[in-house]
Amino acid sequence: MFNHHDISRNAFMLHGPLAQHGYDWWWHSFTAWDAETGEEKPFFIEFFVCNPALAEKKPVFGQLPENQASGKKPSYLMVKAGTWGEDHCQLHRFFSLKEAKVYDGAPYRISADDCHASETLLVGSVSVSKEDSKAHPEWMCDAGEMSWDLRIKKQIAFNVGYGASKPLREAEAFAMYWHAEGMKSAYSGEVVFNGRKYIVSPDNSYGYADKNWGRDFTSPWVWLSSNCLVSKITGKKLTNSVFDIGGGRPKVYFAPLDRRLLGVFYYEGKEYDFNFSKLHLKVKTDFSFEEREDTVVWHVRQENLHAVMETEVFCKKKDMLLVNYEAPDGSKKHNRLWNGGNGYGVIKLYEKSNGRLIPVDEVEATHIGCEYGEYDS
Repeated sequence: MFNHHDISRNAFMLHGPLAQHGYDWWWHSFTAWDAETGEEKPFFIEFFVCNPALAEKKPVFGQLPENQASGKKPSYLMVKAGTWGEDHCQLHRFFSLKEAKVYDGAPYRISADDCHASETLLVGSVSVSKEDSKAHPEWMCDAGEMSWDLRIKKQIAFNVGYGASKPLREAEAFAMYWHAEGMKSAYSGEVVFNGRKYIVSPDNSYGYADKNWGRDFTSPWVWLSSNCLVSKITGKKLTNSVFDIGGGRPKVYFAPLDRRLLGVFYYEGKEYDFNFSKLHLKVKTDFSFEEREDTVVWHVRQENLHAVMETEVFCKKKDMLLVNYEAPDGSKKHNRLWNGGNGYGVIKLYEKSNGRLIPVDEVEATHIGCEYGEYDS
């Protein structure tokens, strides 16, 4: 059972060796609606902690030339917020971890100044001028303003389970861990972006919330998820469904595995699990990514002993951004990490019976959160 809520896996994880060489982030994405025009717009908000044991009075940026020359590692809380679409942007606000408050337990709580994140609450603001964005490339962000006041109800979980998401207090076996406490979440509240007000309603927020932590990032880096799903067979909206796919090339004790993904489909209350770390399922995965002139495309086929899921997702480049992170060692490994929230595509779901594939449904998906990036090792 992957729909198993466990807020202890959502807690702050940077203990032991990860405290001085590790990252921990809480990601949130959702759709809001223009208060005047009713136009929909997707947003994201993330709280990202890096190397808390190395905290100084001010944030330490790994991209500063002097820090790169001396080998000084980054340390900060980064509040990342932004939007997708033709006016896509990512805005970063940094705090020293000496001034941030991070609760060491569950349910998690993290705050600095007017920014706060927890299991049920998300409030804050970020403002970056054009002059500061240009003068501080180490901030790795665009210019703009955004504030938010949101409530979250996490409805369906993707608990990856032992072997890929176990919250150890000592040295970690995997380089990158994942837990989606709210792969289907209902958001409510409001967002103000560059002076325009947007309303967030639980009925059509199509919300998502997860976290990653570890000592390094995966390459390739894959993420696909949506709970805005319609059956092409019946024409009805699937109100109790969500799919989530993530991973790429996990490392275990610094040794990379073959290209593998974790994937699930919660289909109207029934679970279809394609988690490679569950060896008894004998999961097989094939995936590819294609960059076309104006569109990017994901192809994923996942198979276990009982079912098959085929996923094809598209996203227009003009709606996407190249999302920026620096690793705990101070390097910026992913420089072409495609990130979007306007993806669309089709999922074909089959069950196996006596050597035959029996169609369950063909599902049209929109409002898909999507990522892909690779870097040279």
